[in-house]
Amino acid sequence: MEQEHKRRVRYKGTHPRNYREKYKELNPEKYRDDVEKIIKSGKTPAGMHLSIMVNEILEFLDIQPGQTGLDATLGYGGHTRRMLEKLQGQGHMYATDVDPIESEKTKARLEALGYGPEILTIRRMNFADLDQVAPGVQFDFILADLGVSSMQIDNPERGFTFKHDGPLDLRLDPTSGVPAAQRLRELDREEMAAMLVENSDEPYADQIAKTIMAIFKKGGRIETTRQLADAVEQALSFLPQKERKEAVKKSCQRTFQALRIDVNSEFEVLYSFLEKLPSVLKPGGKVAVLTFHSGEDRLVKKSFRQLQREGVYSDAAKEVIRPSAEECFQNPRARSTKMRWAIKA
Repeated sequence: MEQEHKRRVRYKGTHPRNYREKYKELNPEKYRDDVEKIIKSGKTPAGMHLSIMVNEILEFLDIQPGQTGLDATLGYGGHTRRMLEKLQGQGHMYATDVDPIESEKTKARLEALGYGPEILTIRRMNFADLDQVAPGVQFDFILADLGVSSMQIDNPERGFTFKHDGPLDLRLDPTSGVPAAQRLRELDREEMAAMLVENSDEPYADQIAKTIMAIFKKGGRIETTRQLADAVEQALSFLPQKERKEAVKKSCQRTFQALRIDVNSEFEVLYSFLEKLPSVLKPGGKVAVLTFHSGEDRLVKKSFRQLQREGVYSDAAKEVIRPSAEECFQNPRARSTKMRWAIKA
């Protein structure tokens, strides 16, 4: 399994800005009525984060007062808050996040709701190191939501989307590692194409890699999100006009995804998490993982099934769980979500 999952190469919202800023930075509970109206409309604006598959997660985890849990990917903190509510002031929750910008905002939001250090511990660390989150502690339940938060996606300065122009960064932790613009220059054409195939199943990987390398050879730069999107569009210029617009959009999404995975070593991080997971779960402890693309889901599925065969897990999801049609309508970003779960023997 380890060999299989090593990389081949190391290669205008519809609502006013002031509303979106209030929702992102302050307590969304203050805007519940407005939020409910928007959710029912199915037109969630940029900047609004909606936690995905909350009911399905809570139903499976069946959290009881006095238990100890871990939200391995804190993000906006929506899942964390709902799990804390289930604890009813008893037990303890731990949470991890590598993003120093968003984790501080989330910590402030949760503290404003009364969840201080006596019941919640937030650690700025990668969930690959979950065995170091609380040494000696075993968890009753663990959640890992592998998606990038709306706040990260919709902030042009972070470089996660081609819909807004900004620096091509893509780092979950902007204080470490190299930005995506630099990483592109480190890859040769073969490595770049392999990255696009391996990390996002990009069908036009060769054409995109060839175009990017041609830009570099001519002394051009790809340092912003718009420049990368333009390069993808140029690479697909051979397609018939009626097919091109949608193809460019999808290839841009896959290219940004592949580069983000590479920059943050996401598959390696997930593999480490899955490998260490059984050691931090109590007997009978439950874990739920939300994935957002096929590469992640394959890793989780294979790990859970293999460890179930070995007797490490007493049970594991036989089929993937998907969000309801209603949730996908209310929150289009939920559409690609898959949930898998396992129970420690």
